Parts: sequence; structure tokens; C-alpha cells
Amino acid sequence: MTFKDLKLIQPLLTALDKIGYTEPTPIQKQSIPPLLEGRDIFGCAQTGTGKTAAFALPILQLLDSKKGQQPGRRTIKTLVLAPTRELALQIAENFKEYSLHLDISFTTIFGGVSQVNQVKDLQRGVDILIATPGRLLDLMQQGYIKLNDIKIFVLDEADRMLDMGFIHDIKKVIAKLPAQRQTMFFSATAAPDIMKLANTLLKDPVRVAVTPVSTTAELVGQKVYYVSKNNKKHLLKQVLETEKIDHVLVFTRTKHGADKVAKDLSKAGIKAEAIHGNKSQGARERALKGFKDRTIHVLVATDIASRGIDVDKLSHVINFEIPEVAETYVHRIGRTGRAGSTGIAISFCMEEELPYWKGILKLTQQDIEVVKDHAYAENISADRPMASAPKNGEAKKSQGKSNNGWRGGRKSFHKPKSFQSKA
Repeated sequence: MTFKDLKLIQPLLTALDKIGYTEPTPIQKQSIPPLLEGRDIFGCAQTGTGKTAAFALPILQLLDSKKGQQPGRRTIKTLVLAPTRELALQIAENFKEYSLHLDISFTTIFGGVSQVNQVKDLQRGVDILIATPGRLLDLMQQGYIKLNDIKIFVLDEADRMLDMGFIHDIKKVIAKLPAQRQTMFFSATAAPDIMKLANTLLKDPVRVAVTPVSTTAELVGQKVYYVSKNNKKHLLKQVLETEKIDHVLVFTRTKHGADKVAKDLSKAGIKAEAIHGNKSQGARERALKGFKDRTIHVLVATDIASRGIDVDKLSHVINFEIPEVAETYVHRIGRTGRAGSTGIAISFCMEEELPYWKGILKLTQQDIEVVKDHAYAENISADRPMASAPKNGEAKKSQGKSNNGWRGGRKSFHKPKSFQSKA
């Protein structure tokens, strides 16, 4: 099955082709058709299964189909509620990529930063608002946001919302929504309190469930180096040299991080390029071509930009930064060890990333080799063994606390008519 088979419009298909999406994931196959028909949905799926595209693509198509029916200033027609600013910004990044050829605007609001730029975006008028509960309620109370024209409401990671104590905020938001709307509800679990909330929101919903990917490739050898943040760049150079790695995909969590790693390697005389959403299409294609023909030895990528990268006989993957979502680790290391070939996945873990690493160990249920004999070894976990799965709940300790590399002053996304997104 292709995205075209899901009856998506050409502007979306063109955008998907540009970012390297070839075929829909299971959650997308099950969700997109009923959502395009206007149905409510209860989706049991974790981050890493492709669920953002599962709701973002239908939303964009539905809004585009009604374009021109409401002349005048843009009003908020879709509200996407997310538990953390990191997730809100990630969702916005996806909307930015998918809406490249559509005249649809969106912005993101979250707390912890000044509201000035967020208010300016809202005053210009937007079609889609991606928000965290606290800042949304603040701006509603100040009169900057009205939800009267909402046609689509998305509640993402509902289980995490409840874990973080947002249930009362969510109920306040729901009370302001129009009764006639389409609701998309996503949760990683179907616990009783989740189902109770879902039943108050959804009308005759389609139910879809996707088992998250958890098994790592059998032919991939995995190992982890414990290292301080400042020594990661030195360790990377050492590993590349001592293990004679001349063709490797390196993952970072942020675009800035990808650029910095590539720059440091280039200064050390190692041919490296970064590939991420702020690079032009031409630059991305040149970097990928150079990596495939091995004139570029190291390709440094963010998770979003790495989608569609398929390189034959890739021997190594290095996680320069540990992903916050455990399933992302499985996807990353799956780039090697393909088609019967063996591969090596190396991870650099600093103390602040231990909760993420423990989540990976819990998900994969594997004892991953800890490399202790290296020049930059950090004894950051001497009081407990880290090469074993953590106890239930331990991996959640830092949820919602990491800034994921985003700076506090980052402006909300806004896409006016003249907006030109960079893939």
C-alpha cells in the first residue's frame, strides 16, 4: 500500500515524497481513511509508530478542502493538545514538512518562555494551534484564544497528560470546545482512567491499536560508552579512528547538535556532513549522495531527516545522543544489520541521559555491552548495574523535564501565505 492508495491529495503526496516517506506505517493505514471521512478515533499507539502523520495528514487535507468557505481573518480550526513543549515542537515540525505546498498556517504555544511572540502569531490568525495545557489556558483567560471555531480536536499522549496531572486542565479546555467537532484521541495505554476520559470525548469512534516496535535487529551488535557531555566529541573521534570506521550514520536529537558534530569532525579532517530539516533539498541530496558513494564518511542526522535514508551495507550506527523515546533507538539501529549483513550500534550516554537509556533497556530487554576501557570513561552509574532492564516506572522519572536541545526563546512556528518551508 502507498500513500496514494489512502486517497491523499497531491500536495501532501509531493511533500511526503520529498522527505522520503515511501509507504504508510500500520497506524497510518488504519487511521487516515476513517479520519478523512470525519470519524472520531481512539488510537492506542506510542511515539515512534508514525502516529503524528496519522492525524496530521488528514487534518491538513480536511482543512484544505474547506479553504475559502470562511472568508476573512483566519481563526483556529484545529487544536492539538500535547503534554510537553518538546512534543508540541516536534508535532509542529511535522506539520511544517507536510504542509509545504498548502496555504495553511499554524503556530505552537507552550509555557516557560515569554508569550509575546506567541501572541503575535495568534493575532495574525492561524488555522492550527499546537499547545500545551497550561499556556493554552493562560492565553484563553487573557482573551487571546477563543475555541469557538474548532472543527478538529487532537489529544495526543493522553496517558502522559494524566501522569503529569493535567486532567483538570484538559477538562477546562474540553468545556470550551464546540460540541460538534471531530476528535482524535491517542494514548500509549488503554488503562481505565484513559478509557473513562476517552468515552467523554469520543462519539462512535474507530479504534485502532498498534504494537510498538521493541525488538532490535538480531544481527546488530550493541554497546554503550558512558561519557560526559563535554567528552562526547573526543570519544567520537577516538572510536572512529581506533575501530577504523569509515562509513557511519551518527544520530543527534537536534539540528544544532547535528551541525556541531559535523563541524567538529570536519575540523579533525574527517569528511562529514549534517542532514536535517533546515538544510536545503539540494544540500540534503548532495550529502546523501556523497554518503552513499562513500566520498562522505560520516553522515550526521536528526531522526526526522533520517527518514528515507536507505544505505546498502551500512556497517555502523552511532547514537551520539540517546533518544528520549525508546522506540526511536530501535528504528535508529535498524539502519544497519540489513539483508543478512551484520552491523554495530554504538551509543554514547551521559548522566543526564540515563533515564532514556534505562527506558531503552526496558523496552528491548537486552543486556547491552558496556565498554569501560576507554580514555573518556565516566563512572556515572557505579551504584547500580546499567546493563540490565530497569524496574517498572524508573524510566519515567525525567519525563517532561528535558529541553531536548530547544532553547527557551525559540519562536513559535507560523506559516503565512508567503511561508517557504525548508525540508
